[in-house]
Amino acid sequence: MVAFFNSFLSYLMLMAVIVAVAGAAIFIGITMRKKKNQAEPAVQAGAEHAEEK
Repeated sequence: MVAFFNSFLSYLMLMAVIVAVAGAAIFIGITMRKKKNQAEPAVQAGAEHAEEK
């Protein structure tokens, strides 16, 4: 019975690590996308300005 609980807790800890890594990856991805979205209008404005010349 003790072996079962040790195995169960081991897998539970592994799942917690996987969830933490996935959460960090999602947070980083959202942050990077928000930065890219803020930079896009400036790049488009620069491209439009270059076409006018």
